[in-house]
Amino acid sequence: MITLYFKEKETGKITPEARKIDANLLAKDPYLYLLTELINGPKNERLERLIPDGTKVNKIELKGSVLWIDFSKEFVQNAKAGDEEKIIKSIVNTLTELNEISSVKILIEGEEGKGFLNGDINFNSPFERVDQVF
Repeated sequence: MITLYFKEKETGKITPEARKIDANLLAKDPYLYLLTELINGPKNERLERLIPDGTKVNKIELKGSVLWIDFSKEFVQNAKAGDEEKIIKSIVNTLTELNEISSVKILIEGEEGKGFLNGDINFNSPFERVDQVF
């Protein structure tokens, strides 16, 4: 079983979606697998994906307990206004379901210190899990 986090269409809250998967799929590259599932979107029609259209994962690297994810520029360019914080929570809460990950560091096209276009959230520091509902 894996848990992915998506946005509930009706309330706008981040909601878990549990899925039964073949353990072999997760064993090969668990981080990329989980991110790919987030990009592909939910199975439950009450939920919607948050990862912006066209987003690609350039590189993933675990450094200690921090998972570094390098996304393509579409991650920030195509982010839906108002969903920026929820996008981060969806990714962080999904990946920190794995015991070895305590936080997630986001890079854009290999560069640190970027952020969403609205300027509200920058990627200077790793993001930690937040379980509060919003």
